[in-house]
Amino acid sequence: MLHISYEGINLVPGGHGLLLRIGQVPKLVDVTAIQPAEDLQSGAAQFGAALTQAVKYRVRAAGATVGADLSGGLDSSAAVVLASQVGQVHAVTYTDAYTSAEDASFAARIAEHTDIEHTIAHGTDEDLPFSFPTGQPTGLEPALSAALFEMDRTYLAPVAGLPLHLTGHGGDVVLDATSSVWVRLLQDGKRRAAQRQIVAYARMRNAAPGPFWHGLKDTAALGRTGVLEKAVEQLEKNRLRNAPGVGGWSWCRLGTAASWLTPNGRAQVAMRLRQAAADTSPPERADEFDQWAALRFTGASARGWAPYADALGIRPVYPYLDNTVVRAAFAVPPEARRGLYTFKPKLSAALPDLPTALPDLPNWLLGRRSKGSFTPQRVMAFQQHRSQLGDLLAVSPLITSGLFNHDAVADTLAQLGQGRTPIGSADMHQLLTVSWWLIGAGTCSSTGTSC
Repeated sequence: MLHISYEGINLVPGGHGLLLRIGQVPKLVDVTAIQPAEDLQSGAAQFGAALTQAVKYRVRAAGATVGADLSGGLDSSAAVVLASQVGQVHAVTYTDAYTSAEDASFAARIAEHTDIEHTIAHGTDEDLPFSFPTGQPTGLEPALSAALFEMDRTYLAPVAGLPLHLTGHGGDVVLDATSSVWVRLLQDGKRRAAQRQIVAYARMRNAAPGPFWHGLKDTAALGRTGVLEKAVEQLEKNRLRNAPGVGGWSWCRLGTAASWLTPNGRAQVAMRLRQAAADTSPPERADEFDQWAALRFTGASARGWAPYADALGIRPVYPYLDNTVVRAAFAVPPEARRGLYTFKPKLSAALPDLPTALPDLPNWLLGRRSKGSFTPQRVMAFQQHRSQLGDLLAVSPLITSGLFNHDAVADTLAQLGQGRTPIGSADMHQLLTVSWWLIGAGTCSSTGTSC
């Protein structure tokens, strides 16, 4: 049996791999150098082969029924289709009064298409986010998934204890690209191509292309350093509420949370943004910067969920985050991954052409352009747990240390709890989970325990 010591290794930095050789000290190697593919078709074939191997190797090695998320979206569905070809799969889907009925419908169709065992968990208001029950586990870093513990516990219970659990986490990063690709076109002087794609994208969504176009054009003109310096100026001069909104992607966008900062908080954030602006190591090309930043954030999210997975009896597997899959994905230029008329075009180009990928992903799935979100659950949770969350914010070190203004945060929480607007819900999610982590997990719960 091969024995390799991981003594002294706590974390592998983003963009690096760990080279293991018998009898030698583990060595970090840079894995960001990627050989570009000639075009979408050739790159998609390589990606399809890598993804197929990442899924099937693990399912075969498990030698037993494996669990799998099945949200009804492309990412988890593709993993389930591939897994079902070489082993037994028990897929689970979460639904409640606030989830998209379309998601559940597509998940059921995929389960029927692959003839796998499928459990649909019907959640209740007790499973809404932000309950933070007493005894909920935590880790060495805050994780947004901490707020979803009850939801995870409800729908993952049927597959607890299985040898592995497949998830589509990371699919959005490797299969798609953001509007950073159009900023890159503008950076390269391809103004006409960028404008043509931006206008087409906006019109397909019944949106006015003008503000979107001007926002991306300004972002490209400023560049990474300029955008960060502009954010510093907005913070230092407190021009947050009246700052014009910028559509599309940007290196830095001051969201709702910026309006909660105290003068000291604005000064602290401005100082760190100025330090970031002076750092010349990140890529200046928008699409390159964005894909690696998104990958590292996604990887950190997966790492942060580890203690929750342990508590729930789940052994998660992330095939979309495999090094070989990521490298094959990023070999395809981000512009080619950004579909105007086809959602995640690389996936539809990759798997059906592979002789090992039978049955193919059905056209009715590949043609799907919508995907539900958990924003409705989050908004309802703000209402249901408003008193508890108010108590949590009152003792949050981010507020008691003078970084955030309590009244400003409480006012936003009240508006969210009354359902006036979902704007700021994502920022509130981050603030609440970080606050819960900072004060000590389990000291604030929906059972009435005081914070």
